[in-house]
Amino acid sequence: MGDLRTDDATATRRFREKREAILAAAADAINEQSAKGMTFADVARRVGLNTTSVTYYFKRKEDLAAAAFEHTLDYLLAMLDEASAEAAPPERVERLITLNLARLARIERGEERAFAVLSDLRAMDGPVRARLMARWREVFRRTRALWGEQRARGAVDLAGARAHVLLENLFWLPAWLPRYDADQYPRAAERLMDLFRHGLAGADARWSPRQLTLEQDDGMSGRDAFLLAATRLINELGYRGASVQRIASELNVTKGSFYHHLDAKDDLVAACYRRSFDTIAAAQRSADARGGTHWQRLCDAVATLVGVQFSDSGSLLRTTALSGLPPGERQQMVDRSTRIARRFAGTLMDGAAEGTIRPVDSLIASQALMALLNAAFDMRKWASTMAHERAVGLYASTLLFGMFDDRLLGE
Repeated sequence: MGDLRTDDATATRRFREKREAILAAAADAINEQSAKGMTFADVARRVGLNTTSVTYYFKRKEDLAAAAFEHTLDYLLAMLDEASAEAAPPERVERLITLNLARLARIERGEERAFAVLSDLRAMDGPVRARLMARWREVFRRTRALWGEQRARGAVDLAGARAHVLLENLFWLPAWLPRYDADQYPRAAERLMDLFRHGLAGADARWSPRQLTLEQDDGMSGRDAFLLAATRLINELGYRGASVQRIASELNVTKGSFYHHLDAKDDLVAACYRRSFDTIAAAQRSADARGGTHWQRLCDAVATLVGVQFSDSGSLLRTTALSGLPPGERQQMVDRSTRIARRFAGTLMDGAAEGTIRPVDSLIASQALMALLNAAFDMRKWASTMAHERAVGLYASTLLFGMFDDRLLGE
C-alpha cells in the first residue's frame, strides 16, 4: 500500500508540474499572439509535447486560455491578500508594488515565468467570459479596498480611480522596466511609490486646467470616423473580439468599405494607434503653445486628454491591443509611446527646475502618466456618474496630487 501511495503522489506531482508547464507556455503564447491567436500546436512545441498530449490536460483551446487567465487572477489576488495585511493605505500600496517588482525581477533572472496579460478577457465567449470578468471585478474591489472601507460617495469614487490607475501602472511595468537592469528594480519601485505617495504637484500648485483645442477638432474625415469606431470596439472587445464585420456594422457600411480604408486588420490597429498617439502629441504641442508654467501645461494636457477618453466623441486605443500586432509593428508602437512619454518627462524636468512641479524621476513618472491616460477609457462608465469636470479632476489627481491626497474631493 505504501508503494501505491508513493506512486500516486508521484503521478499527481508529475501531472501538476506538466500542467503548470503548459500554462506557462500558454501565457507566453498569449502575451505574444493574444488568446485567440494562441494554438495548441504552438503551446505543445514550447513544452516539448505533441498536440494530443496537451489536449489530455485541456480539451479545448478556450479552456487553456481561461486557465491561464485564472492563474493570473489568482496571482493578483494572492499579492493583494499579502498587501492588505499592512496597517495603512500607503504601506499596502507600497507592498503591492514591491511584490510585483520582485516577481518581475525573478522573471528577468529566469526563476519564474510571466503570467498571461489580461488583454483578451473581454474577447472570451459566454459563461467563460462571465466567470473571468467576475474574478477581475474581485481583483478591482480588493485593490480599491487597499484604501480602506469608504462610505461617502465621493471617497468611493476617488478610491475607484486610484485602484484603476494603480492596476494599470502595474500592468504597464513590463513595457518600460526592461530598460533597467534587474538590480535597479528596487529603485524603480521606490521612485514609483514616491510618485504615488506625493504626486507631481509643487508646494503651491492648484488644479485649474484650461481646455485645449486639438488639431483633430477641426473636423473628422470618413477615415477618422472609421478609426474612431474601430478604436472604441477594440477597447471594449479586445483585438480579436472586434472583427472587421463588427466594425463595419458599427458604421453601417460594408466590409468592402473597410478595405477601402485599410489593407488588413493589422493595418487598422496600427492606424488606430497612430491616430491615438497623434492626439496625445497634439495636446502636448497645444499646451506648450498656450504657454504658462510647466505645471499649468501638464494640467492642461492631462485634463484635455482624460476628457477625450471620457467623451463620446473621442477615445485613445488601449495598449491591450498591442498583443494582436506582429512583433515588429508592436515594437514600433511601443517606441512611439516612449517618445511621447519623454516629452512629458521634459515637461516634468522643466517644471521641477522652475519650482512648480515636485522633483521626481521624470522617466518613471512620464510612463505612469502614459498608463493613466491610456487606462482612462475603461473609466467612462465611472465618469458618467458625475459632472465631467469633477470626473476629470478626481481621475487626474491620482498622479498629479498623489494617491493619498483628498484635496479635490471637496471641489
